[in-house]
Formats: sequence, structure tokens, C-alpha cells
Amino acid sequence: MSIEIANESGIAVDETTIVSAARFALDRMEVSPLAELSIVLVTLDVMSDLHERWMDLPGPTDVMAFPMDELDSTRRPDAGDTSPALLGDIVLCPSFARDQARTAGHSLLDELHLLTVHGVLHLLGYDHAEPAEEREMFGLQKRLLTDFKAATAAAKRRDAQRSNDDRLLGAAGLDGTVDDA
Repeated sequence: MSIEIANESGIAVDETTIVSAARFALDRMEVSPLAELSIVLVTLDVMSDLHERWMDLPGPTDVMAFPMDELDSTRRPDAGDTSPALLGDIVLCPSFARDQARTAGHSLLDELHLLTVHGVLHLLGYDHAEPAEEREMFGLQKRLLTDFKAATAAAKRRDAQRSNDDRLLGAAGLDGTVDDA
């Protein structure tokens, strides 16, 4: 799966974890590994322009999703065409998201993860215009984020344990290096 990210917002964020959140959501939604996605982080002015131009709504917003290819759910998995699917673009506005994060009582990065998953779901055809759609999309979004956080925490624990094991083995002289003495 190809996920490109460009931070044009002027705000330093951990881009790697944003890509990880997108990849996790796409994997869980069983999107083809050949899929391509672009994530762009922009300034308030750029987001405001996009919001007005594409949604005819004034001012900036937190996230916008621009689907590229129509997803063909009727296509057989063993069909011959294995060209990459261009899912589209997710545009995030960290400046806007920062205030939302503060209001929600979590970090900017947590908010950007939420918005990334939200954007992925929009690219996959989910919407929240109607109450039933909103319940479905936001319920799925919450499950994906909960699972992403759990998987991330588990990976950090494994890495910490590996590091501790390596230090202990090194102190005991069992780190796998061979003395040339």
C-alpha cells in the first residue's frame, strides 16, 4: 500500500504515525495492498480556500477527503486487472485540529489520527449526513481508533522488552557478537 504524506502546514507533527493510522484503517477495512493514498497537511488559509471551493462553506475545517477512483465492490478478487486503485487525498489542517484536540482533552496527534481515520472512511464511501449513517461511521471510526491505539501500545511494549532483553543479554555476554581474541 502506497501512502504519501506532505506536511505543508508549518506545524511539526509525527507524520509516521499519521501514515500508520491510515495504513491500519485501510488494512482493517481490507483495502487492496495495491491502493494508493495521499495525505496533505495544510494551513488554515489553504483549508479555508478548499472548504469554500469544494463544499461552498465559509472558513476552514479539520479534514476533507477527495476520492479519486470509484471502488468497485463487485469486482472479483481473482480478476486479471491488478492495477493500483487511487483512493484519493485526505487533507488535514493541524491548526484547526489543535483547538478541537484541546476541547476534546487529548493531544494534537490523537486528533490527527482520528481525522485521518475519518478521512479514510469517507474515501471508502462512508458518510454521516443521516443519523443512521453517522452512527455507523462514527462507531466504526471509534473501533478502528481503539484498535489502532491498542496495537500501537502493544508494539511499544514489545520494542521496550526487546531493548531490555538486548541490554541484559549484552551485559551477560550473550549479545551474539563474537570475540576475535
